[in-house]
Amino acid sequence: MSSRAEVFAARIEEGAENLAKFAEGLSDAEWKSKVRDGRTVGVIINHVAFVYPIEVDLARGIASGKEVGVTWEDVVALNAKHAVDTANVPREESIALLRKNSKDAAAAIRTFTDEQLDTAAPFGLAFGCPVTSQFVIEDHAVRHSWHHLARIKQALGK
Repeated sequence: MSSRAEVFAARIEEGAENLAKFAEGLSDAEWKSKVRDGRTVGVIINHVAFVYPIEVDLARGIASGKEVGVTWEDVVALNAKHAVDTANVPREESIALLRKNSKDAAAAIRTFTDEQLDTAAPFGLAFGCPVTSQFVIEDHAVRHSWHHLARIKQALGK
């Protein structure tokens, strides 16, 4: 196992657990509050959980050396559909999914070799720029929970 992969996996778990613990302490009104992009806090937390497998697949694609053509327009469409589909998912279900999918993502990341982490390929979310799978892991799977936790706290004034 790559020591770098272990660090990234641990960061995924830490960020997700921070988000889960924060979510557990929210009032019902806070859970239903809207953040900057119009989605509710609850939808955002479910969103973070939902995309972990996608983020791992993106990193695997880059690690294979093949172009990954997903675009920001694809992300916007996925997020919009997800927001509608999960508008009323219970808090406990979303938090459980967050914990499960982050653990699964971390386990998957732990299988990456240093060679895979260093492999670069054109990435649609970087506008076709060749990036490494390490970059994709750090910028997406690792950063995602930290990013949304900060935005949720800002929206709630916490």
